Amino acid sequence: MSTQETEVSAQEITMTPEAAEQIRNIRRENQIPDTHGLRIGVQGGGCCGPSYVLGFDNNVQATDKVFQSEGIPIYVDVENLEGLYGTTLEYVDGPNGKGFKFNNPNQSKSCNCGDDSSEEKSCGCGDH
Repeated sequence: MSTQETEVSAQEITMTPEAAEQIRNIRRENQIPDTHGLRIGVQGGGCCGPSYVLGFDNNVQATDKVFQSEGIPIYVDVENLEGLYGTTLEYVDGPNGKGFKFNNPNQSKSCNCGDDSSEEKSCGCGDH
């Protein structure tokens, strides 16, 4: 694989087959046409990092980058791209609940408030 191919794949936003299955189920249950892609965005970012936004959209904007993963189009506004490159949308179903999870290599594992407390123990910032 060439360096250029590696760079391109590192800049993709993808989803796991399990996440794609859930997206298709949600589309079907809510009668959302297959022509709608999945829009991924980022809102704010308290001390514990960004909040992600998911929604269906049929309108690709001039400022969107379009990705394709598991047969589902993904739309991301260029303002959100830098912090999302390399992210994989996953669907988890385990003892702590189920839902979508963003595996984002750009997000630090520690809290941005400066306290490196583990996730099991809150740092007291109020954001986790």
